[in-house]
Amino acid sequence: MTRKVRRFSGGVYDLGLHVVWCSKYRRPVLGGGVAQRLEELLRSKADERGWQIIAVEVMPDQVHLFVKHDPKASASYVANQFKGYTSRVLREEFPHLRSKLPTLWSSSYFAASVGAVSADTVQRYIDTQRERPWKKGEGT
Repeated sequence: MTRKVRRFSGGVYDLGLHVVWCSKYRRPVLGGGVAQRLEELLRSKADERGWQIIAVEVMPDQVHLFVKHDPKASASYVANQFKGYTSRVLREEFPHLRSKLPTLWSSSYFAASVGAVSADTVQRYIDTQRERPWKKGEGT
């Protein structure tokens, strides 16, 4: 995948998150029509916010999502936007979800930043800043 940066008035960015969340009690309720509708809702929410879904996988008891988002949106904001919206709509459209579970999603989630370079690469880059050839002789 080629790197595509996005622009806004304050700079450029390329921010991605891998977000995972589970159904309450890890119940396998995300199959068939529920899974299909959940994916549609995730894409709808992403479009509404100007975010880009790179990959989504709906499993019977959990959701994996790779989403590119704007710099003003924190990981918790992104996760909660998806979880809150999908829970409300799915429970309205599929009454069996209301009768089986007190809430659709567990209160927790996992979020990890996804970048074009690894943490080791960034650390090595920062650690070697004083060794750059164009920096030699500047006295810093």
